[in-house]
Amino acid sequence: MIDSFVADSSIGIGWIHPGQSNALTHRLLEKAKGGAPIHVPSLWHLEISNALLVFVRRKLMTDSQRSVGLALLSQLRVMTDGETHRIAFSTISELADRYTLSAYDAAYLELSRRKSLPLATRDEALKVAAGKAGIRLF
Repeated sequence: MIDSFVADSSIGIGWIHPGQSNALTHRLLEKAKGGAPIHVPSLWHLEISNALLVFVRRKLMTDSQRSVGLALLSQLRVMTDGETHRIAFSTISELADRYTLSAYDAAYLELSRRKSLPLATRDEALKVAAGKAGIRLF
């Protein structure tokens, strides 16, 4: 069975950089490769692109590894949310304030809540906020 989920950038980065992966990222990558829809706010692409550029600049990965990783992500069924920007100054900002999150992390929390999908993250603060908000974690 294919299960949709919301993935934050820590998951996407874990799919590419071995030093950022764990059992959760491996399990979710298999689901994603099997066709599971991955729901993300539009900022996901920029967060991952930036993190990978930083890894290359710090010589933690090669540019070739970055390119291979980006090609992998482009083959997955990533469903980019079109509402994030419309609610950035309202709902997302309110969630960030309520749970002491960055607006970026609150965007993942909000999307998971709105879509009633489990949230996949390696970020501890986001996990705590999801628990308080009653959002299922992967």
